[in-house]
Amino acid sequence: MDLRQVRYFIAVAEERSFTLAARRLNLSQPPLSQHIQALEAELGTQLLYRTSRKVELTQAGEAMLLRGRAILQQVKSAEDEVRSIGAGLVGTLDLGATGSILRGRLAELLAAYREVAPLVRMTVHEQAPARQIAALLNRTTNISLIRGVPAERDLTSKLAWREEVVLAVPRSHRLAKRKRVSLGELASEDHVVLDPDSSDFARYVQSCCVDAGFLPKVSQQVVDAQSIPSLIAAGFGVALVPQSIARFTTADIAFRPIRPSPPAADVFLVYREDETSMVVHNFIKLALRYLGQRKRVV
Repeated sequence: MDLRQVRYFIAVAEERSFTLAARRLNLSQPPLSQHIQALEAELGTQLLYRTSRKVELTQAGEAMLLRGRAILQQVKSAEDEVRSIGAGLVGTLDLGATGSILRGRLAELLAAYREVAPLVRMTVHEQAPARQIAALLNRTTNISLIRGVPAERDLTSKLAWREEVVLAVPRSHRLAKRKRVSLGELASEDHVVLDPDSSDFARYVQSCCVDAGFLPKVSQQVVDAQSIPSLIAAGFGVALVPQSIARFTTADIAFRPIRPSPPAADVFLVYREDETSMVVHNFIKLALRYLGQRKRVV
């Protein structure tokens, strides 16, 4: 059954007139009559009573009008759904992130994305960076936000936002009175550190200390930077943390910039090179546009 014939039949049935239906369809009357006759022939039944004055529906025509409207509505719904999926406006989005990145700009980015794609179901998986990479490669997540560019060949990355590493110290610590601190001045301090096995970023921070002439004396070791503030407040030493950790933290901790040459804590959007989901690509486009318009780091 030709959908065009169904549309033509519905127009005639609603107008009760071939003349009015032809005008509504912007079609001449003879081809319209031919399409209706072809539909009746295909169905093997009469759908319309034609008189010189008006058109009436047969019982089969009444059923065809009801079913035809439902068919066209289903077709429209299918078209709308497929267009929405193709445009990336419907679907699922699984993101991996650490707690410290959620403390940064990710939460505001997710809120902005929800405004433009409210039908996309988003799930944030709080994971250590190593687990984020594994989840991407295993296709259990779509995007990860991590500090640093991964080495895996099947992944690609784009800079989301720039951030520095800063020093976190108890408010009573002597270095809290300083406006800035160099890395070399931390050689004698006890350090709360990120587990070097948990991420490339943790190993990078450790290498920055080595380049400054010392290997940190480890007081406590954690896998997520957001676990560090409570240990600093409790007096377990100092820590080198991403700048965004300063958000939503206790007044018992002071954060001081590292000068000169602060280590970077830049955040990257990481995803699979062969990613085909328009939801993913639309999120990345929005993220880069949104974050580019808002240069503030914390």
